[in-house]
Amino acid sequence: MHQTLQRTAAGELPGDFAMWMFIFAELTVFALLFAAYAAARATHPAQFAAAQRALDHRAGLAETLLLATSGYCVARARRAIAAAASGRCARWLAAALALGCGFALLRALEFGADAARGVSLDGSLFDMFYLCLTFFHFMHVLMGLPMLAVVGWRAHRGRYTAAAHAGVETAGAYWHMVDLLWLVLFFLVYVSH
Repeated sequence: MHQTLQRTAAGELPGDFAMWMFIFAELTVFALLFAAYAAARATHPAQFAAAQRALDHRAGLAETLLLATSGYCVARARRAIAAAASGRCARWLAAALALGCGFALLRALEFGADAARGVSLDGSLFDMFYLCLTFFHFMHVLMGLPMLAVVGWRAHRGRYTAAAHAGVETAGAYWHMVDLLWLVLFFLVYVSH
């Protein structure tokens, strides 16, 4: 823990170094998937455009707003604990968790609606990429929710201080990866034509 504080004071990455290695690995995987998606879209533009029009854009926008707002709450929690406001940190993390759960619920409902209209991995090329990308991201959200819950509970119990809050920093770094990836996904899948 003391080593983490020294790295932060020296201008290095906050939180746990192992989490940053995981984040880097996951961003690399997503970058490769995004590149494959872009290449497939460039070779099948009409098919991708038609499939994108069939998506529920309102649901995608609502999911984006939920996850972006959740990321904002995590940023506020990180500021609160840095100011030694453990209770405020816990409340911001609880809000982030609730918004993240809202995202997960909407995404699950959208997966159900997609299945009902025939979207499947063995459907079109767009459907395969859409499901792989969004489901892979969904799994990352589901991994992050318990992290937010545990860190929020620990903040509520006063386990973090302004000088020692690596758990908040680590969970925050992971959650910001999740919301950043969704913003890219939203643009690629719902907006970009």
